[in-house]
Amino acid sequence: MSQKTRVALLFGGRSGEHPISIVTAAGILGAIDREKYDVVPIGITRTGQWVVGTDDLAGSALTGATLPEVTAGSGAEVVLSSAAGSASLQVLEPGNVPVELGRVDVVFPLLHGPYGEDGTVQGLLELADVPYVGAGVLASAVGMDKEFMKLVFASRGLPVGPYVVVRPREWEQQRADVLERARALELPLFVKPARAGSSLGVTRVDDLDDLADAVEEARRHDPKVIIEQGVEGREIECGVLGGRDGAAPRASVPGEIVVDHAEAEFYDFEAKYVSATQARTDAPADLPAEVAERVRALAVRAFEAVGAEGLSRVDVFVTPDGEVIVNEINTMPGFTPISMYPKVWEATGVSYTELIDELIQLALERPRGLR
Repeated sequence: MSQKTRVALLFGGRSGEHPISIVTAAGILGAIDREKYDVVPIGITRTGQWVVGTDDLAGSALTGATLPEVTAGSGAEVVLSSAAGSASLQVLEPGNVPVELGRVDVVFPLLHGPYGEDGTVQGLLELADVPYVGAGVLASAVGMDKEFMKLVFASRGLPVGPYVVVRPREWEQQRADVLERARALELPLFVKPARAGSSLGVTRVDDLDDLADAVEEARRHDPKVIIEQGVEGREIECGVLGGRDGAAPRASVPGEIVVDHAEAEFYDFEAKYVSATQARTDAPADLPAEVAERVRALAVRAFEAVGAEGLSRVDVFVTPDGEVIVNEINTMPGFTPISMYPKVWEATGVSYTELIDELIQLALERPRGLR
């Protein structure tokens, strides 16, 4: 029998999305084809230490008193080494002989947010010359920073909503000027950390008197903040997969986030991950065929604008008059079985297990180095 492909799953990480990453890893571990792939789970603690993970994350969830957490345990640390075009993993522990975990054929970095989804881990894997799933260094960095993401989208002619960027020095030294710039935007405003996901630190502002507090809340997660003008419209999300053998990227059917505004102001962290009643995801979205095709086309254009690879989820607004406005791109979207990205692909005809396989094959097929 042929040797299985060895996949290292990276999960956890240093960002505030640490527990979400663990739940994502649990979904992948439960669905990956074990006849085809040998899986090595590697957890990353909040301090950045790589440790041997468990293959049993089935109980990981974002509900309950305790969120899932990667812990250092004995203090042993996993290192990735590369030589002569091949990569391997070792466990190092003070006072003990290094333990070989064996070769790695491809890495699946299931990391969300800074220090994982922002090009940092991707740069490490590029230096180690190891194939990995998902976008490269530049696309990951641009996709993580909402300011530069919007600048790239606008430069490629993609429609984006009005916004104001708040940099650390501006807020600390020119706060009145920042607030005055924000007054040019129409309420409601959405104040967000510029480089975070999962709606962490996001506040809806309906009264400008509350804006300063909202900026301070966002700054708890990122010193750089973005203030976006609210868009009246339906929240639509579309999955994109890279093309095989040089083909163009592929777009899924669109899905829709439907928020129960009697229970939640907007699609915040609790509505996304905790509450069973505040929001639901519909896939496919009930859209006119022409609008759905425009959403899919814009999703592919956004994917190509940042130079993404492998996978992305592109989020847009569809206004009452049918206009489509691009909100953002996620280069490593939530990937649990009930997350929007797998759901829209399942609605398109690609199962969760097939989707995992396709992403790994795309990573193995991709040339290394400059491309």
